[in-house]
Amino acid sequence: MAPPTPPSSAGRAARAGWRPTLTALLLCAALTAAATLTGRALPLIGPPVIAVVAGAVVATVAGSRRRHAWAPALPIASRWGLQLAVVLLGVHLSLGEVAAVGGGALPVTIGTLLICLGAVVGLGRLLGVERDLRTLIGVGTAVCGASAIAAVTPVLRPAGTTVAYALSTVFVFNIAAVLAFPALGHALGLSDEAFGVLAGTAVNDMSSVVAAADSYSPEAAHTAVVVKLSRTLAIIPICLVLAAVVARRDADAARSPVWRLVPWFLVGFVAVAALNTLDLIPAGAQSAGAHVSTLLITAALAAIGLATDLPALRRTGPAPLLLGGALWLVVTGASLALQALI
Repeated sequence: MAPPTPPSSAGRAARAGWRPTLTALLLCAALTAAATLTGRALPLIGPPVIAVVAGAVVATVAGSRRRHAWAPALPIASRWGLQLAVVLLGVHLSLGEVAAVGGGALPVTIGTLLICLGAVVGLGRLLGVERDLRTLIGVGTAVCGASAIAAVTPVLRPAGTTVAYALSTVFVFNIAAVLAFPALGHALGLSDEAFGVLAGTAVNDMSSVVAAADSYSPEAAHTAVVVKLSRTLAIIPICLVLAAVVARRDADAARSPVWRLVPWFLVGFVAVAALNTLDLIPAGAQSAGAHVSTLLITAALAAIGLATDLPALRRTGPAPLLLGGALWLVVTGASLALQALI
């Protein structure tokens, strides 16, 4: 009986090439599950932040060699996962309710948004924060934290380290707002509606908005949630502007038709929000879509964490953190000042 034919070197190489990919995807799934469970116990932190931090720790322990081996698999979760997550963010939005409740706060919402985006350009350059990082910190602070960073990441395509630093920076001042705002509101004698507008415009992630406003009053919480949802709509023009800016740096994209500059997931986000506004999405599907969106964002950020080089993050220095703190103070002051004026 003839001995078995040894596997070819090509076959061994193919199997060896699949192992790091499979390992990366399994790690991503495990981190997503762990972050989701931990996030339920720590809602103020939330699964996305836990996932990106845990992923970065795993990547550091594993070393640069394994991190580079995992790299080809990570865009599957990070890029496509983020894009689909943005589409599902539309299930939160009812444009009718935003118009009815958030319309009165619209000048404050737009004003704080524009002031923050203007400040990030000036302060970011002054502090020497590189372009992609200051863009992510500015969008995360101005719009809606991790969800906004998730939305612009597929358009901007920054390095994983940049995304991780931006998320960490926005998260620090998000928690600071949750802890400080109720006391600030009582000290200033803000009404329930005024505090709801403050929380909705100056606190980022939805769970933190609810935590801050609900500790003030149920009425403040309702106003804050609607104002926060109206802020989410800013994802649309911001992504369009960033897509055009990125296209100008790409000679091939610059020659493409204008409609190709519109990210497909942004069209999906608007379509889902429109369906929800028309009451064509059942309540059960809304809840499921919201959970799947959070799950996909968590998985994407776990993948970004697995690609993060923590030593490079340390070398970035404190300037981005200073930028995040300055923007948080600018947005808080702008919200209070615009409410006083309007």
